[in-house]
Amino acid sequence: MSKSSVNSARLAALSMLEAVLDKGTNLGDAEGGLLHADPRDQAQARHLAYGVTRWLTALDWLAAKLLQKPLKRRDQDIHRLILLGLFELWKGGSSPHAAINETTESARKLGKPWAVALINAILRRFQREQEAWLKELDSKEERFAHPDWLLRQLKADWPDDWMEIMKANNHAAPLWLRLNQNHAISGTIVALEKEGFSVARHPLVSGAVKISPAAAVNALPGFGQGLFSVQDPAAQLAAELLEVSDNLRVLDACAAPGGKTCHILECAPGAALTALDRSTERLALIDENIKRQGLVDCSHIKLLAADASKPDSWWDGSPYDRILLDAPCSATGVIRRHPEIKWLRSPQQVRNAINMQSRLLDRLWPLLKPGGILLYATCSVLKDENSRQIRQFIERRTDGKPIDLAAEWGRELEFGRQILPGDQEMDGFYYAVLHKHA
Repeated sequence: MSKSSVNSARLAALSMLEAVLDKGTNLGDAEGGLLHADPRDQAQARHLAYGVTRWLTALDWLAAKLLQKPLKRRDQDIHRLILLGLFELWKGGSSPHAAINETTESARKLGKPWAVALINAILRRFQREQEAWLKELDSKEERFAHPDWLLRQLKADWPDDWMEIMKANNHAAPLWLRLNQNHAISGTIVALEKEGFSVARHPLVSGAVKISPAAAVNALPGFGQGLFSVQDPAAQLAAELLEVSDNLRVLDACAAPGGKTCHILECAPGAALTALDRSTERLALIDENIKRQGLVDCSHIKLLAADASKPDSWWDGSPYDRILLDAPCSATGVIRRHPEIKWLRSPQQVRNAINMQSRLLDRLWPLLKPGGILLYATCSVLKDENSRQIRQFIERRTDGKPIDLAAEWGRELEFGRQILPGDQEMDGFYYAVLHKHA
C-alpha cells in the first residue's frame, strides 16, 4: 500500500496490519505512517490495528463463517477491512452506522469498488446475528485469540491459571510510570493531576503510578524534564532485588532501552555501572534516557555496544559485585501491551531464546565476584525460560545458589518468583536471585 493511500484511520490501520502480519514488524514500529496524520486519526488507527491484532483468530473465524467463499490472496486487504469492521462492531466502541459505512467506503479508496457491497452485506449480517455468532464462537478455541502452540504451552505450564492469563493478554494494559526518586514525587503527581490525569499509586511498588486516560508519554507534563519514565511496576522491582548501593561495580548485561539502567543509577548514583547492548542504535536510547533523567553526573557510567555472551571481547577483567541479566526472551508476559507477539513468535524462536539464556548465564557467571549477586529476569511466563532454566543452571554449578524471595508480589516457584499478566495490575515477569559462594 502506498503512503498516499493512507488517508483515513481505517486505511492507516490496514497499513499497520500489513506491516505486522506480512512483514513481521512490531506494531510500534508500524506506526511510522501515522506521523503526519490528524491526532484523532492516529488514535483511531492504533485502536483498530491493536484491536484486530489482539483478537485475530476470533475475527478470522467470524469472517470465514460470514463469507460465502474465501477471498483470493490478492484481496487480502479486503479480508482485513472485514476484520476491522467486525472488530468495531464487536469490541471497538464505534457506532454501528459509522463502522459499517466508513469500512465499506475504505474499499472504494483502495480502488476496489466491487467490494463495497460485499463488506456492507457481511457487516450488516453480523450486526443482525451477532448474538448467535458469538455464542457459537464461545465453544471454539479461536475465542482465546492465541496461536495453538502457545495455548498448549500455557495450559501445560499453568493448568490452574491459563484462562486468567488469556483474559489478561486480551485486554490492553494500563499506562504505568516510574517516578524519578531524585525529584519531588508529590510535585510530579500534582502536575499530572492539574493536566486532568487521574493518578493512582501501586500498592506494592513505591515509585509506580498508573495514569489515566492513557496518553503519548512525550505529551505528559514533566517527561522532557526527566520526572518519570514509562515502566511497568513488575519491571521496577529489578533495582530493589539487585540490592545496589554506591561503590559497587554493576553490570547491566542487556540494557536497552535503559529503564532498569536509569533506575539503578537513581538508587545508587555512586555505583560504577557498565551497560551493554549489541545494537549501537539501542545503546543510544540508553544514553538519551540517562541525559533526560539528569543522571549524567553519576559516579561512573560506561556504555558498551557489545555481545554480552562474548565477554572476551569487552570485559576488562575486573569482576562485578552485581550483574543484572534481563535476558532476551519470548516476551509472552507483555502480550497485553504488544499483542503482535502472539503472531510473531514461534516455538523455534522460543527454543533459540532458551539457548541464548543458558549461554548468557554460563558466560556471565564467571564475571561475578564471590559473594556477589546475579539477578536473572525475563518478561516471559514460560517455565522453560524461567524456573526450569534456573534449575538447570544450578545443576551445572557448584558455586551458586538461589536466594528465596519472600514477597507480596507474584507466586513462589521451585526457583524464583513469577508474576502472571494482570496479577496486581502488572505485566508477566520472572525473577531469580543467584548468590555466588564466597
